Amino acid sequence: MSTVSIGDFTTEAGAIIRDVHIAYQTWGERKEDNVILIEHALTGDSDAVSWWAGLIGPGLAIDTDTFHVVCTNVLGGCKGSTGPASEHPDGGRWGSRFPAISIRDQVAAEHTALNKLGYQHFAAVIGGSMGGARALEWCAMYPEAVRSALILAVSARASAWQIGIQMQQINSIEQDPAWQGGDYYDTGSAPLQGMGVARKLAHLTYRGELEVDERFGADAQDGENPRGAFRAADQRFAVESYLDHQAKKLAERFDPGSYVILTEALNRHDIGRGRGGLNKALANITVPVFVVGVDTDILYPYHQQEHLSRNLGNLLGMGKIVSPVGHDAFLTETRQLDQLTRRFFRLAGSLAS
Repeated sequence: MSTVSIGDFTTEAGAIIRDVHIAYQTWGERKEDNVILIEHALTGDSDAVSWWAGLIGPGLAIDTDTFHVVCTNVLGGCKGSTGPASEHPDGGRWGSRFPAISIRDQVAAEHTALNKLGYQHFAAVIGGSMGGARALEWCAMYPEAVRSALILAVSARASAWQIGIQMQQINSIEQDPAWQGGDYYDTGSAPLQGMGVARKLAHLTYRGELEVDERFGADAQDGENPRGAFRAADQRFAVESYLDHQAKKLAERFDPGSYVILTEALNRHDIGRGRGGLNKALANITVPVFVVGVDTDILYPYHQQEHLSRNLGNLLGMGKIVSPVGHDAFLTETRQLDQLTRRFFRLAGSLAS
C-alpha cells in the first residue's frame, strides 16, 4: 500500500480537512488506455484483490495481464487514508474534529489523488454498494475521465428505509458511553459494543432472509439453550452466535469513527441533488454504464437498479445476480460476477471499436 498527499481538502459543505492523504494499491502494467478504477464498499479498503478474490488477477475477469488496476482507500476510511483516527495537524487524532463528508467529497478527493499520480483517464470505473455510489458520481462529476462504468447493487439515492436503518447503526455507536463524543482515541477504550450492534443490524441487511434461515433456522447454538425458564444473554440461538461473530470480526479490523463517517456519507447519497432531480441527473450521464443488481437484495432492492437502467442516459446493459445470499452476493457470487464483468467489457469494448 502507498499513499499520496493532496494537501488541504474542502468538503462541498465548506469544512476543511487539512493535510489529506489517500492510500492506494495497483496491479498490472500501466499503459495509456488500460486503467481500471475499483471502488470499495463501506468497510472495504484498497486491497481489492483480497475482497474481490477470484475476480481480479491474471486471466480473471478483471485481467491484470491486460489491465492496470488501481484502488484507493476512501477519504474518511481507516486503512491508510485520512479519517477520524488519523493524526490531526494540531496534535491528537481528528476524532470529533473530522467533518461529515458526502459521496461527492469521496470522489473529489480520489480524483485529486489520482490526478497527482498521473491518472487522467479510465477505461472503466467499477464498484458495488458504496463503491457503486462512488462510480455513479464519477460518471456525473468527471465524465471526460471515464470511458465506461460497471455499477453494482446500489441506487440513485439513499432511500428513507436505507437512511433509517443506517441511522440506527450510527446511533448505536454514538450512544455507547465509550464513544466520548467521537474522541475516544488514545483513551484506552472504544465504542466496540455499539459498533457490534451496528454491524449486526447491517449484516442482516447484507444477507438474504432465505439464506440466513436455511443456514440457522430457529436452532439453538451448540451447547446453549435459548428456551430456558429465564432469558440469559449467554444462551443464544445459532443466528445470534453468527451475528456476534460478525460483530467481533469487524471490531478487529475497522474503526468505529470511520464507520460513522462513511455510513453518514451513504445517507447523503443523492445523484439528483443540485442537478434537477434523479431522472434528469441520470439522463445527463453520457458515460456508457452497465448496471447489475441482486434479486434478493433487501438493502438495495433490485427495483432500484431497474430505476437506474430506465433513466441512465447511456445504458450499456443490465444484469441480475440470482442468489439467496442477498446484498453481499455482489462480493460472493464469483462465477456470476465473472460472467457479468466479461459481458460488460465486451459491450464497452465494442463501443470503443
